[in-house]
Amino acid sequence: MSRRVVVTGMGGLTSLGDNWIDLRAALLAGRTGVRAMPEWDVIDGLKTRLGAPIADFTPPPHFTRKKTRTMGRVSLLATRACELALRAAGLIDTPELSDGSTGISFGSTSGGSDGLDVYARKFFHERTLRGIGGSEYIKFMSHTCAANLAQYFAIRGRVIPTCSACTSGSQGVGYGYEAVKFGHQDIMLAGGAEEMGAIEAAVFDILYATSTRNDEPDATPRPFDTARDGLVIGEGAAALVLEELQHARARGATIYAEIVGYATNCDGKHLTNPDRDSVGAVMKQALAVAGVDGGAIDYLNAHGTATEVGDVVESSATYEVFGNRVPVSTLKGHLGHTLGACGAIEAWATIEMMREGWFAPTANLDSPDPACGALDYIIGSPREIAADIVMSNNFAFGGVNTSLIFKQYA
Repeated sequence: MSRRVVVTGMGGLTSLGDNWIDLRAALLAGRTGVRAMPEWDVIDGLKTRLGAPIADFTPPPHFTRKKTRTMGRVSLLATRACELALRAAGLIDTPELSDGSTGISFGSTSGGSDGLDVYARKFFHERTLRGIGGSEYIKFMSHTCAANLAQYFAIRGRVIPTCSACTSGSQGVGYGYEAVKFGHQDIMLAGGAEEMGAIEAAVFDILYATSTRNDEPDATPRPFDTARDGLVIGEGAAALVLEELQHARARGATIYAEIVGYATNCDGKHLTNPDRDSVGAVMKQALAVAGVDGGAIDYLNAHGTATEVGDVVESSATYEVFGNRVPVSTLKGHLGHTLGACGAIEAWATIEMMREGWFAPTANLDSPDPACGALDYIIGSPREIAADIVMSNNFAFGGVNTSLIFKQYA
């Protein structure tokens, strides 16, 4: 059995806003969420001092302690994004959430760093269990977002935790799509989240993959640009409500888009260096699932981390699949690399832009690197495109690759 899957709700939080109106305004104005992080000065050896955090996030008053005591920041971000998406879908406090017909497919690169910090300090350094609360492990376990979401919204369907680094969010959407498509659930709450801290920056700093333009937060990161010098860590969360078409129509839901293709594969070669053949293959596989060829794609949202090797491999593989006929941009110049959230945030924004008929340029991309694929990069200002079908790609450590295809619903 294969069923049509539509998006009936979306919501997200980013360094540029916690709703589409604010994010849209920032993208149109060319603003970025990147800022200096002087609080990281105390970390010896950390070269980057840049991040794209969510400013002044506080849980809403109705997030009671009883329901959030097992949540670190990443789960709180995930819960708020999901609440926004469910509200947009008209599903808050409805029987569908708890009757087994709704499931969760949601991930993050890691759990909450505060809970991990408590365990590390107490257990490994102080050699004591005193001071470690019973909820601390729940805050940093790998499936903390999915588990806490199920508890908060009383969801009793299947739970699919995705913990695949930078494809956590896109796999969340993809596996949610498959769960509905093949009849396992009528509704899936899907997406990804990531909190930002110095430890996340340090992971890439040690690999010499972070930007060190510390005095130029407005000029970095620079995906695909000749002058790029690495990524900037960001923070955020996004959720999509995925629903079987007839179920959505029966309850009169607003339909924002249809998911028509998804694929994921693995390089099987190197844990940190991407493979061009596998990256190209995952796009072709998604096209096959969607039943279209490359000529049908009107816009492509790229992963675009602004790393030296990643940009070259991704753009070269994209050129091999599409040539230079498809307009391409990435949101990481605006939002930084939100790791496990990026696939969900980029899917949300890509759908919104498709609905409005314009697409944001890649921030800070002035001069495409000749070593990158000769793509039709959207540069400088937004471009009006009457897009019917769009693709969004993400790639992760471990050689995990994903490709999602969305279509205007008609």
